Amino acid sequence: MDTAVLEQTLDETFDHAVVHHGYTNYLRDYEVIVYATADPCTGITPSHLRYLFRYCVEARCETSVPPETWRVSLDDRLIDHEAGVDLDGYVWGVKWHCLYPGAKLLPESEAARRWSKVLGIDFHEVRIETNAHNLTLLFSDLQVSEVPIGYAPFVAE
Repeated sequence: MDTAVLEQTLDETFDHAVVHHGYTNYLRDYEVIVYATADPCTGITPSHLRYLFRYCVEARCETSVPPETWRVSLDDRLIDHEAGVDLDGYVWGVKWHCLYPGAKLLPESEAARRWSKVLGIDFHEVRIETNAHNLTLLFSDLQVSEVPIGYAPFVAE
């Protein structure tokens, strides 16, 4: 995949919301579901977009919530928005992460070079930062498609 196209595609995720992320049910690709919105005056309809990181050989997820916030955010009522909205701590129950500062392509890494050489296809490393999790993905290709409201990636077929 052309790196300029990849960078532009990642830039388009800035300041939208991640509503789900994880490996697909067939376990090869990693998907990030983004709720994309625009200022209502633009007339652009909000949509759910599936960013499918194909041939994802590595996915790392770490918290971006500081330890002092974690310490006051262990109450199970914080996983429900209505129950946790008036409590002190991080309200996990909002069910989305703000894509800020967003997603960026990392300079070519040793791991990307190694996988490219072994498989004979280009690999890339991307860092996706949100207000709850930071993801680092090592993958070969990215496909973006719209998914319907209520898309459930782990429904058994």
